[in-house]
This record gives sequence, structure tokens and C-alpha cells, in this order.
Amino acid sequence: MFKFLSNQQSRVLGVDISSTAVKVLELSSHNNKYCVESYAVAPLPLNAIVENDIKDINAVTEALKAAVDRSGSNLKNVATSVSSASVITKIIQLDGQLEGLELEAQVELEAGRFIPYALEEVALDFEVLGINAINPEKIDVLVVASREENVEVRANVIRAAGLIPSVVDVEAYTVERACPLIAEQLPEHGLNKVIAIIDVGAVITTITVLKDMKIIYTREEIFGGQQLTKAIQRRYGLSYEQAGMAKKQGRVSDDYDAELLDPFRASLVPLIRRSLQFFFASSAYNEVDHIVLAGGVAMISGLGEMVNEYLGTPNTIANPFLNMAVSKRIDLTHLTADAPALMVCCGLALRSFV
Repeated sequence: MFKFLSNQQSRVLGVDISSTAVKVLELSSHNNKYCVESYAVAPLPLNAIVENDIKDINAVTEALKAAVDRSGSNLKNVATSVSSASVITKIIQLDGQLEGLELEAQVELEAGRFIPYALEEVALDFEVLGINAINPEKIDVLVVASREENVEVRANVIRAAGLIPSVVDVEAYTVERACPLIAEQLPEHGLNKVIAIIDVGAVITTITVLKDMKIIYTREEIFGGQQLTKAIQRRYGLSYEQAGMAKKQGRVSDDYDAELLDPFRASLVPLIRRSLQFFFASSAYNEVDHIVLAGGVAMISGLGEMVNEYLGTPNTIANPFLNMAVSKRIDLTHLTADAPALMVCCGLALRSFV
């Protein structure tokens, strides 16, 4: 059962299976500096994935094969992730003397008390966080569980593509792992700061709040760039693929900004405000120091300015590769444009070094 967040020793290819695309990324490390060795993005057909559930395994498998081929990576071991919304996490306190099989047995016993499924139906793993701050005879243990089917369907896609599923992570933790790479772009490198990562994907917007670069809150909202893509498709009579490309390039029509883009941004910013209000209501905080915009929508013209204007919070567009070396075979312009949507993929690729 204890394989969900498994550590692994060899380098892995980060594979992010999102709502509309499969993204792959390979990193290397030399003299404490990361290098982007390869990456690629392959689109998925509409409704191949619905609300994080893979509905068309063949389509996702073919997209993964295409992305790997385009990237040129030779890595076979893969790190992928499941949605934070499909995972149950809890920090428990256990006897600090426990280790090995005794620790595993106690974790399984404790997990059975708060997981609302039979343990045979879940993928379960844990990580020892350290000595408990209140009782030094206890250790804090992070327990993570997801329905086995959520993990296995992704593992099956990876196997069908001729690759090896080595690690299944949780999206929120991958974002946390990638956040130090953007620390230099944040005030005081994010130290003692409350940072909100607003990842606007195609279908789901994920809000992750970190204090000192550690997750303290996460929430998902059903809203994303696909709404704008479909609006473009309807208004201008384009195919879904053409509409997606037009949105990414920002070249649609003279009336695009006023008729479609402005209303979309005007819907997104209140959603961000409302999500942050949920965070404030459930925590001891009443503000965030900085917002990092991530996801494919982050690059939409004028979004950062509108967030700053309406929320009064400075913001940055996510680019975890800003201080990395980049292989000569990679188009830097394309990588920079895709960077905000590669936070999860980057966090997965970083599993090569932890």
C-alpha cells in the first residue's frame, strides 16, 4: 500500500495530465544549477478528461506518446500526479520510537479511522515530517490517500505509452516543490510572506496559499480558460482547436477584447477575490502579500494589471525556468510562453533530485 508518494533514485520525466493537454518535462542538474533538457505539450481532444477524471484512456495515451516523441527525452521512469481534490491528507502524531514495519502498521491503523473507504480501495502513503513541536516523544506523520482507481488509471496510461510509473504525487505538493524556483521574483524571496498561487487551468482554477513556501491552504473552483475558448469558438465559427490557438496567440478579431476577453477577466478576478475570502475566513490571515499567476490563462493580456487594480495585491506571472539553463534544442520563446502552465510539471520533474 505504501507506494503512493514513493521516493525514487533515478531521474524521472515529469508528466502532467491536465484537462486539455499532456505536458512532459525533463530536468538535469549540474553544479547546483538546473537545466531544462526537454519539454513538450500535446493537446487532448475535448472531454478526454472531465473534472480530473480520465474518460478516454486511448486519447490520453496517444497524447502522452506524442508529447514524449516531440520532447526527444529518453527517460522511461515517470513522475505524475493526481488532483489535490481527489486526495485525503492528514497529519497524525505517532510514537517517535516506531520505525520500519511497525511504523507502517500504525499508519495503516490510524488511516483506517479517518479515510471513508475500505483501505483495500485506496492508494496510501506517508512521510515522516519530524519531531512534534509540543511533545518531543512524538513524530508528525503526513498521511496521504486517494482512491486506488485515481492512481491506477494514470499508471495504466503511462504503461500503455511504454513508460514506467515510478512516482504518483499530489498536485499541491508539486506546486510547493516548484515554488522556491520563483522565490527570487517575490518580495524578500517569499520569506515570512503569505503567497497565493492562482493556477487558472482550462477547467479548474486552483488556489494554493503558502507561508514561508509551505502550503497552508488549497481550494479548487470550477472555472477556467475553456470557457473563453468555447466563447471564441461560438462567436467566430472556429473549431475548438482553432479557437484555442487564437486565444493563446491573442489574435482573434478587432472586437475580441471588448466582447469576450474583458468579460472573461471580469468574471475571473471576482472569483479570485472570493476564493481568497474563503482562505481569510478559515485562517488567522486577512491578506496575502503577493499573488503568483499560473496556468495557461496567466499570460492573457491585462490579467495581472486587473488583479492588481481590483485586489490591490502585487502579482507575478509564474516562470520556474527563469534562472535555469536551457538546452539548445528548446525554443526559449515557446518555453517562456508555456512556463506558467508548467508549474505542476516542473514540480514533478524535480522529483529526480529529492
